[in-house]
Amino acid sequence: MATAKTSPLAALDERSRQIFRDLVETYLESGEPVGSRTLARRSKTGLSPASIRNTMADLAAMGLLSAPHVSAGRMPTEAGLRLFVDGLLQVGDLSPLERRDIDRRMHGHGTTLEEALNEASSLLSGLAGGAGLVLAPTHESTLRHVEFVPISADQTLAVLVYEDGSVENRLMRTPPGTTPSALAEAGNYLSAHLAGRTLEQAREDILQDIAAHTSALDEAAQGLITSGLAKWGGGDDDNRMLIVRGRSNLLDTVEAEADLERIGYLFDDLERKKDMVALMDRAREAPGVKIFIGSENALFSLSGSSVIVAPYMDSEKRVIGALGVIGPTRINYARVIPMVDYTASAVGHVLDRLSKK
Repeated sequence: MATAKTSPLAALDERSRQIFRDLVETYLESGEPVGSRTLARRSKTGLSPASIRNTMADLAAMGLLSAPHVSAGRMPTEAGLRLFVDGLLQVGDLSPLERRDIDRRMHGHGTTLEEALNEASSLLSGLAGGAGLVLAPTHESTLRHVEFVPISADQTLAVLVYEDGSVENRLMRTPPGTTPSALAEAGNYLSAHLAGRTLEQAREDILQDIAAHTSALDEAAQGLITSGLAKWGGGDDDNRMLIVRGRSNLLDTVEAEADLERIGYLFDDLERKKDMVALMDRAREAPGVKIFIGSENALFSLSGSSVIVAPYMDSEKRVIGALGVIGPTRINYARVIPMVDYTASAVGHVLDRLSKK
């Protein structure tokens, strides 16, 4: 008869749990292996360094701790970090001031969808100390009308009006030589070809029409449409917009040559857009923050990175995208988790406001 698998946490007595928690928290603060003398000073158990060493040896035998060198202290393994995050982490909450700051930045810079998403990525990278990630939303509603409005000599606002009444504003770079008549021509063409269809349903037909030179559009109008279809949300992984801000923050965690090699692998991972989009999409499967630690995801098997991701929703409470933070596995989980969660909520409020314009 099969027996239920015992949780590693259930196998720890109260003393082992306290020592394990103290060790992981100390490691996350310092990034350095933690010795028994350090824990003896920090721990409330009143145990001697020798007693703590014995417990640390037991935790290592369970696969929860490792030692980079024979004489060094211990540090949590990925399995240990997972156990800590799932069972022992005490997640804090943002202060009222931090919440107001996030709301202020999001509402102050979110005049278009793209601006709002860029600001969310920059905000997360600045506050969390890692790289901020935002996956643009997919919009499954059919379109009714598209219009291009000139903003400046090199910027155009694309206004997408959907059948469900929602409106998206996308800021675009204007192709050189684009005239007001070309903007009107491009808008009329897209309105005619997208009406009653989603972007994804019409994308391939429109691009084939332009490539075959049967669209009767001038070169500037063709460039505007092609650029727009490539950037707008929805579509396959190669066409989805993934915004990454704050890569330089990751260099701040470099303390040794091995760290530099790890960051190099991470930068390579961030360039693999299709895999990153697939990872971010996993956060859309259910509400709440999701945490991917190190090699739990094949994408980060070499870089040893952690990703904290949360979905964001539209005005009808449908999950349409995801955002998060990527950093070393010793990222400050207690601080970053509520920050990602609240920022996802703030993005949803901005999208709700934009849809009513």
